[in-house]
Amino acid sequence: MPAPLSPPTVALIKATIPALEARGLDITRRMYERLFENAEMRDLFNQSHHGAAGSQPKALAQAVLAYARNIDNLSVLGGAVERIAQKHVALNILPEHYPHVADALLGAIGDILGDAATSEICAAWGDAYWLLAEILIGREAAIYRDHAAKPGGWTGWRAFQIESVTQESETIRSFVLAPVDGGPVLRHQPGQYLGFLFDLPGQGVLKRNYSVSCAPNDRVYRITVKRENAPGAPAGVVSNWLHDAAGIGTIMRVAPPAGDFFLDRSTNGPVVLVSGGVGLTPMVSMLAAIADEMPERPTWYVHGALNGRVHALRDATAAAASGRAHIRVRTFYAQPDAQDRRGEHYDEAGLITADWLVANTPQAEAVYYLCGPKPFLAALVNGLQRHGVPAERVRFEFFGPADELLEDEVRRVA
Repeated sequence: MPAPLSPPTVALIKATIPALEARGLDITRRMYERLFENAEMRDLFNQSHHGAAGSQPKALAQAVLAYARNIDNLSVLGGAVERIAQKHVALNILPEHYPHVADALLGAIGDILGDAATSEICAAWGDAYWLLAEILIGREAAIYRDHAAKPGGWTGWRAFQIESVTQESETIRSFVLAPVDGGPVLRHQPGQYLGFLFDLPGQGVLKRNYSVSCAPNDRVYRITVKRENAPGAPAGVVSNWLHDAAGIGTIMRVAPPAGDFFLDRSTNGPVVLVSGGVGLTPMVSMLAAIADEMPERPTWYVHGALNGRVHALRDATAAAASGRAHIRVRTFYAQPDAQDRRGEHYDEAGLITADWLVANTPQAEAVYYLCGPKPFLAALVNGLQRHGVPAERVRFEFFGPADELLEDEVRRVA
């Protein structure tokens, strides 16, 4: 554990809180501009989260502010540190990358705050940055060691090839991936994701994370990917390539499973899995694991889709629940088509609500796992908490960096 900051340094960091509240987003935007002048550093990041419409600078600004507010009580940020470390491992971030970020951050503070960024302030933030960096480097090293030591494990990028492709709906495909070397794979925790490195013609190096949508096993992973509607948009480049160009035998470079959102298999208590749209991918993995390993565990799986045309992985869900009385599946269609028959294709019309969940699941004792679009998550996470479900029993995953969704979380630890 690195040495704590001195009291004068803590006081200087606290003194910058008003400036971070006012100019934090400007600082993080400028930091990424500086950082991405280095092509090697730029290629480490998912560029769809950056730029004018990207949410990563806002997420980082909130994280920096929370760090400053809690600089004398960092234990409350333990969950955030773990999420960051897991994301870094999926991107293959290494200790030698951290000095580049330090230079970009301190330079951005000087650029944005001008004369207010005194040498004392910059020195204090340098110390604060390296305190956090050492914590992250240590945790990431432990994760890398764990990955390398486990059966089927590896570090860095490993070559996988597509073994099969399944069209799950009009907009969603599944890809089963097997290692090119023919060896076993590291068993993922149900709910975790894989990091991918793509080098696409005309696009350069791109990185993405995709949740594993199958049960843990020793041979393959399955990812389930939605085609984005705008082929020219940064967020849609890889998904459209996967749908249009990737097929059986296509090679992809893959990092080991990562992520702190996964099913707790140390208990057999009731669990409620709730997903919206393609957010079903980690939930189907959790459901399959429950069916394989603990079929007597009381489980509710509640999924929301627009209609039957875009509802994916129905067969996998049905197979997991078949013959298992303790697993209950309920499906919501927001806008059912004429051919969608209630009671056969779906159970409820409309959107999943916190009121429905509380009325139809064991709210007093269950752990809720949620994944889906940000409005979906914001409504259900906040709604369950308003119903009195403790925050520690509401766990959620989002695709992309946290921004508006986590504003309440940042305030809670501030």
